[in-house]
Amino acid sequence: MEITDLKIRKMFPEGRLRAIVSITLDQMLAVHDIKVVQGENRLFVAMPSRQDEAGIFRDIVHPITASARQFFETQIVEAYQRQVALMQAEADYRSNKEPEQAPAAEAAPAEETEA
Repeated sequence: MEITDLKIRKMFPEGRLRAIVSITLDQMLAVHDIKVVQGENRLFVAMPSRQDEAGIFRDIVHPITASARQFFETQIVEAYQRQVALMQAEADYRSNKEPEQAPAAEAAPAEETEA
């Protein structure tokens, strides 16, 4: 199985939720609403879920094996980290390329008119 497309749909600069991601598998199946979450020690991936009648959240889609979970998590977290680095590089570039502000020209005194 191959992730043939991965899109970071939304990023959040604050809080534990860092991003919402969609992936396409083998150009055949799309999975939306995958979350990148900041845990206490690392980023991790939370699969799409919904709340059941008892109030418990259950995954709608999830990897079956630990190695499959590791595969998805690695691919998704690395894509998220690349996006963060790209956004930081763009912000750095913009801040270094901003033209220096020329001092504002002093306003000419208003002409007095005789009434």
